[in-house]
Amino acid sequence: MAVENGSAFLLKVGDGAAPPAYATVAGLRTTQLSVNGEAVNVTTKDSGGWRELLSGAGVRSVSVSAAGIFTGSDAEARLRGHALAGTIDDYELSFESGERMQGRFLVTRLDYAGDYNGERQYTLNLESSGPVVSL
Repeated sequence: MAVENGSAFLLKVGDGAAPPAYATVAGLRTTQLSVNGEAVNVTTKDSGGWRELLSGAGVRSVSVSAAGIFTGSDAEARLRGHALAGTIDDYELSFESGERMQGRFLVTRLDYAGDYNGERQYTLNLESSGPVVSL
């Protein structure tokens, strides 16, 4: 597997249509994706002292964190609107290899910061709501 550039890891927000068209949230500097899963323990006295887990059970989720420079794009404005309203919408993550992941997410945190005579920066967190599929 070849090394991929972090700059090619893009976060895109849907336009609210069905099917959605996606626009890149511009100015991302750092991005992180976490796939989480909870295990369901089905260990019994017949397990021989070893823990046994139930395949396919439990709660799975995807978390996305990103930080970047505010550019005032339409995609950023849409994302900010979702954060203020607590709205769940379609998002897409794309990677340099061409792989994409799509799902519905809630903006759980959106922070803005800036220095005097500096650029305005933001950080955001998204949490999945429902299945996230790899394309």
